[in-house]
This record gives sequence, C-alpha cells and structure tokens, in this order.
Amino acid sequence: MSSPWEQIPLFALPDTTAATPPKSAAEKDGSPNATDQAGVTEESGPEPTVATHPDSHEPGNAEPDEQGDAESDEQVDVAETPTVAETPTSPESPDVDTADADSDVAGSGAVDPPAWEALPAGEAADGHALIVTAAGTYTPSGRELTGPVDSLEKLDKLIRWASLTPLGAPAQIWIVGLAACELLGWVIDPGSEDDVDDMEALRTRAASELTATLHATLPPLLGAGWELRGEPGHVVHLSRTIGNFTSMVDVVIEPYVWTYWNKDFGWHNRVGDMGVLGSPTAGTYLPDDDLPAARELGRRLAWCAQHLGVLPGPTPARTGAAIIDKIKRERTRSGKGIVVTTAGPVPPLDGAPRGDLEPAVGWTRVPEASDLADADRLVSIDQRAAYLASAGMLELGYGQPTHLTGGAAAAAAVGEKGTPFGLWRITLPAGQALSLPEKLPLPHPHMLADQPVQTWVTTVTLDALREPVADGGIGADLDDLDVTEAWVYPQQGRVLDKWAKILREARKTAVDTSDAAMKGFLGSCYKGYIGRMVNPDMWTATRMQHHHQPLWRASIIAHCRWRGRRVAMRIAREHHRWPVRTVTDSWVYLLPNGQDIADPSGALGKMTVEKDVALTDTLLASMASAADVHEVNLAIKAAFTDNEDTADDDDDGAGVD
Repeated sequence: MSSPWEQIPLFALPDTTAATPPKSAAEKDGSPNATDQAGVTEESGPEPTVATHPDSHEPGNAEPDEQGDAESDEQVDVAETPTVAETPTSPESPDVDTADADSDVAGSGAVDPPAWEALPAGEAADGHALIVTAAGTYTPSGRELTGPVDSLEKLDKLIRWASLTPLGAPAQIWIVGLAACELLGWVIDPGSEDDVDDMEALRTRAASELTATLHATLPPLLGAGWELRGEPGHVVHLSRTIGNFTSMVDVVIEPYVWTYWNKDFGWHNRVGDMGVLGSPTAGTYLPDDDLPAARELGRRLAWCAQHLGVLPGPTPARTGAAIIDKIKRERTRSGKGIVVTTAGPVPPLDGAPRGDLEPAVGWTRVPEASDLADADRLVSIDQRAAYLASAGMLELGYGQPTHLTGGAAAAAAVGEKGTPFGLWRITLPAGQALSLPEKLPLPHPHMLADQPVQTWVTTVTLDALREPVADGGIGADLDDLDVTEAWVYPQQGRVLDKWAKILREARKTAVDTSDAAMKGFLGSCYKGYIGRMVNPDMWTATRMQHHHQPLWRASIIAHCRWRGRRVAMRIAREHHRWPVRTVTDSWVYLLPNGQDIADPSGALGKMTVEKDVALTDTLLASMASAADVHEVNLAIKAAFTDNEDTADDDDDGAGVD
C-alpha cells in the first residue's frame, strides 16, 4: 500500500463484491469504504442535512417545501456499489509516479509554508467527504483511492461506490484545481480582472458562465438517476432516490468558489474570506499547487468533523447553523436541554426604530490637547470574540410572546428572577440631562443629547441602563425609563450555551496550535451565523426557519455594546485615558509608552490589543489639527492601514450586518 497522498495513476477502484441494495443503514458496513468509515463519530449515521443551498442569492432555486423534503430526518445515503466488472477504467491517462508527487511536495515545501499546513490530518471526515484532483482521488486523511476522474460517468461511479454519509451537511466531493475541472469539462473563461472595473462584474460573469457550463455537461449524471437540488454553481447539489433511500451529495468546485458572492466572503473589490478554504488576503487560502492544496483541504475537513462535529457548509454561516442543528438533534433524542423549533420574528411594534433594533455603536471625537500631550502610541483594543462570548452568556427567549401595555408592561419588567426576555418600549432621557462622561458616546445609539427619545429596546439594554454610570449604565430607575409597552416571552434560557462552548473550545485548539486558517474560519462561522439570524430569507426551508432569531442577535449586540462601555469606564477610572473612537466592539486610544490597558485574561469577551502603532510626527500633527471627526477617522485609518501587520483580527463587526 502506498503512503498517504501518493496517487494511483489509472482510475481503478479497489476490488469489491457484488452490490446488493441496502435494507438498512447498518448494512452499509460491508461497502468498499467500510474501513474508511471505522471510527467515524456518532453523527456519521443518517441525519437531516442542513446546508442544501448556498445562502440568500439562490432563493428561487427550490421551493421551501422541496428544501424541507431534502432535509428529511429519513435521509440515508444509498450505497450502490459497482461490481468489479462495472469498475471503470480510463483510457490511457497520463501516469504520475510517486517520485513526481514527492518532487511536487518537496518543491512546495521549499517556500516555507504556513505552520498550520504541517499539522496532521485526522480521519474524522473519512466516509463523509472525498477530494478529487487531476492526479487522483483521496480521502480527507490522505488515503489514495483512484486515479483521475476524467468523465461524468466516472464521477457517478465514484459517488455511488464511495457511499458517503452526511455529517451535519450532505456528503461532499471536492474538486480541487483547474486541471481536475478540465477533465470534467468544467472550464469557463470570464475574462481578466483587468477587463472590469471591479471584481463584482467579473464574479457575475463567471457565475453565469459556470452555471451554463454545468447545465451543458451534467446530463450523464442526470441520466444516471441524479437530480439537481437548485441551480448548479460552485456547489452542485445532487440527490438520488431508490425506494425509500435517498442519497445526497454536494460536489464543491474549489477553483470556482470565488464566483459565489456572499457577505461571508467579504467582497469589497477584492477576493475575501472564502469559508473553510480561507482568505487570500489574510494568507490562509489553500496552497497554489493541487496536491498540497488537496492535503490542506483534507486536514481542514477532518478538523471540522473532529472539533465541530459537522462538515463545513457552503458558507461559514451555514456551518454555524449546522452545529446548532446537531445540538438540536442530540437534545431531541436525549430529552435534555432547550430545543427551539420555531422562528422568533420581531413582533409588530408601534414606532419601531429604523434600521437595527439594537445598533452597534460607532462614534469618534476630536482629541483635546490633554489627550495628545503625552501620547506616543495609537492603540486599538477589542473584545476577544465578543459576539461568541455574549452568545454563551445570555438567556434568550423563545415561544409566543405576550403583548402588554401600560401598568402591566411596567410591572412585567420586575420579575422574580430578573427582567424577563422581551422587547420594551421606553423613553431614553436626553443625554444632557444626565451626568455622563463627555468623552464617551451616549449609552445607547438611539439616545439624543438634547431631547428624550421613545424607542424599543431588548431586556439586555433595559437592565444595562439601570446600571450605575461607573458600570456603563445611566443609573436609571424603571420609572425614569417610562415603560409603556412590552412583548414578553414565556420561556427563556441559555439556548446557545453548548453552541458557544463547541466553538470556544475549537477556537482554543486553533489558537494553541497556531492554526490561523481554522481560527479565521471559526470567526466567520459565529459572526456569519449571528449576523444572519435577522434575515428570514436566509432560512426559508421548513427545517431551517428556527434559525431566524432577530431578537437573539439584537440582544447579543446590546450585550457587547454595554460590556465595551463598562470596560471604557474602568479604563478611565484606572488609567485616566478616554477613547477617541469606537466601532462595534473596538476602542481606539492615544496612550503613552508603557501603558497597557488590555485585560490580562485570555478569556473570550476580554479586551485584547488589536492594533498598536507608534505616533509619528505626521500622525500626531494630523490628530492635533483635525477640525472634525471625519479628519480624525482618516488619520486613524491611515495609521492602521500603514501597519496592517500588527492586527490580530477578532473584531466582530464583520459579518454581522
């Protein structure tokens, strides 16, 4: 047997016995890949799929009922194993011997690859995913299976023979490298970046060409009994039903993932975060050469299976949702823990605020002479994985809310176990009427300096406003806030505690092993998922609607906002420094050398140094001469842009729009 990541030059599947239609999932132990599936976690068995479609840009690809059917709890992958006679052998294919492969690997290693690429690949994704390159087909752990897959007929044989099972998402076949795409006829030519004004125009053209190419080349698969779930693109969603058994598999075309626009992917005239594949701009994308890329992809798939219990979804947000659904299934089976099965839309509000219910803070002030007198550095601190920390702490509501008005609403805010989860219509006092620090933003983005404002807030904000000024509140009593109306939820609890724990422990593993690729992916997962709680169009399938929880998102944002203000008050008290800017969960300070305002704790939610740059004479002059906050923002942006290498991005502002 050759070592992992060597390849068999011709397409020849291992010897198999004649296939018999499966009668139960247990009978698949006799399939040719039974050895590969040994040791697979409990979740490797039949389970509902989660990520059947890319996010909101394919809403018309399948009706919600069709998606719901595709996500049925009855889903089982069909193991239809070809006999030896059926095993396809290719016409003459270019032989690639082991020496060539070793040479390729050695050549790529000479460039001093990132540390995470040297981490071992586990076997947790074996039996759930395969990786196809032009040289051959591999398990995620690196075991070679076949030579080149150079036709759709062979791809069909491979999928049916492999008998992959889902793991939080449908089973996956990853096509890595343009050469592998060429063998299948999946070639597009959308033009060059130089031909367009921005990447979005190029992406749109490429996505259209890819869909057309796939429609033109997929008939052999469709003729073999496979059906498309939605329009094909960088992911081709396939399903095949025989009797009561349905097999579902996603064919993911790695070279064309960039053609799928999603806010998870960070498009701003550049190729940004592309999920588990990483980010070219952050230096975490797969290696350039196909075999090293396949090896690293296999490691990442196995990492997700081991530490998250699911395969990565088509977007990080869908991966976050898959983890939620895995927990939901476990709790349903055991009868222990909170299980939320319905959506939690915003109830009808009289006088609903425009925009976000609980906006993230964004504020800048012009520095005073005293701020600049002894300043040597411009420092940005932010809460470490702020939204993930808050998600695990908060009691969140669910069920059908009760509408209360007048005295009943005010009385409901005084619960035996604290203020119940809900929405409250209150009056925010005028900022000038309160004894608040002048060098901090007002405690709530809806608050005005010169007049009271009636608005709706979450329970988190209602409680925060009643905290002392020194702890980030305004020291108000309930009577001061004039509660006139409320929507109160009948049930509440730490719904996201286990989800946050899984992601928190996985993040620690990534940090401890210097695995920047997976740390970045995890950040995109929780930011993306929390951000998309607000949008019902993201969760139209029947079995996905419980992910629409805008009040949970609003509560998480409000909690992070209040915790940040509380820290700013502590820093002012202990270090006599005030921020000049805050955005979401980050705070920018002018500091003298030697002054450290970050938290010593490494726990999530604590303040960590995000960026730290020396104040040059030019920057100091820009700050001193700034006539308004716009000029201050430009100076700060210029300083941090020139020193981007100093950033350790834990800012939760991205991906939560």
